[in-house]
Amino acid sequence: MEQKDVLKALQRDHAAELKLAAERLKGTARHTEIIPSPVLSEMTGHEILLKPENLQVTGSFKIRGAYNKIASLTEEQIAHGIVTASAGNHAQGVALGSRMAHCKSTVVMPEGAPLAKAEATKGYGAEVVLYGKTFDESLAKAQEIQQETGAYFVHPYDDPAVIAGQGTIGLEILEQNPYIESIVVPVGGGGLLAGIAAAVKQVNPKVKVYGVQTEQAPAMYLCKKENKWVSHGVGRTIADGIAVGMPGKLTWKLISQYVDDMLLVNEEDICAAMLLMLERGKMVVEGAGAAPLAALLHHIVPGSDRAAAVVSGGNIDVNTISQIIERGLVRTGRRVKLVTWMMDRPGELLKFVSYLEEMKINILYINHDRADRSVPLGVTRVELDLETRNAQHAKEVADTLRKAGYKIEMR
Repeated sequence: MEQKDVLKALQRDHAAELKLAAERLKGTARHTEIIPSPVLSEMTGHEILLKPENLQVTGSFKIRGAYNKIASLTEEQIAHGIVTASAGNHAQGVALGSRMAHCKSTVVMPEGAPLAKAEATKGYGAEVVLYGKTFDESLAKAQEIQQETGAYFVHPYDDPAVIAGQGTIGLEILEQNPYIESIVVPVGGGGLLAGIAAAVKQVNPKVKVYGVQTEQAPAMYLCKKENKWVSHGVGRTIADGIAVGMPGKLTWKLISQYVDDMLLVNEEDICAAMLLMLERGKMVVEGAGAAPLAALLHHIVPGSDRAAAVVSGGNIDVNTISQIIERGLVRTGRRVKLVTWMMDRPGELLKFVSYLEEMKINILYINHDRADRSVPLGVTRVELDLETRNAQHAKEVADTLRKAGYKIEMR
């Protein structure tokens, strides 16, 4: 079936394409079970359920669309291999799908793509080409390689078979909990949202479907608000999986028809959601997957008593996890930098530290700088990193030290 015919089928009767995709995915993609999130439910006041595609094969939902597309191709079409572009998750899906189809694959990824995603893609057997600073530059390079080699180009989101593969998530959610009132989905190019929305609305039009983007990559959000397809530049974002400047045109048609609204979240809120899931949800969630959680936590999703959030992936570098933890601790006031000044003489530092000991403060780092040119002779500048319970506790520490006569700066 030609793409334009499949698109018409998606718009008119998504069920047939979804059923075919579900059959193809049996034995390849996991049927991930939605699970309740007590912590999110408690914090939002609504029943929040998670669709944990971070537990999917390759660590993200992308295997669904990638494998469905590859499985639909003929031997003649894949004779010269497969080429694609990806920030990382689609790359792994195509690499694994290609290996299962016994054909070679080439994946173009941005130069700054997470190391974990690049190495995993190589591990599935693909040749990885690092090119460009953004996904859109990688996409152009992949299309250039396709022209040069004759390899079959598998688009990461703007393809009907890929969209149908992602749409199986929507069917699974409704099958597992028919009482769901809303579904919140991360959005980059739009394949995941388009597939889920088309599936859900044709089964139960009353279920609300919302897309979430980061403020650093708001292209599809702008499409929805301006009611036309637009592109937009991409800034630095922790949510690399949805850092897309040129959303799909096929996906936009479906999103404009089936999606109730698009929402935006900021980077700090995404990081906070990632940390919350690590610490209290006991789950590793990458930036893109945390975007819907951030939207729910900050109450920008229109109210419903029972919402499902699609946790799209969990592929994240351990170094990035470390940075997320550090930023999250600082943001919540559990780690603070304190600067003070004291006389440069024996016993003064010990006296200061004794106040911290009385307040049961853990000192993570201390620097005693008597050579700082900004302080008078005979005075030393002391910088400390402290571990505190929360922002209120940090304020209490600073107030206590000021009452003891110290000049205190908290950073």
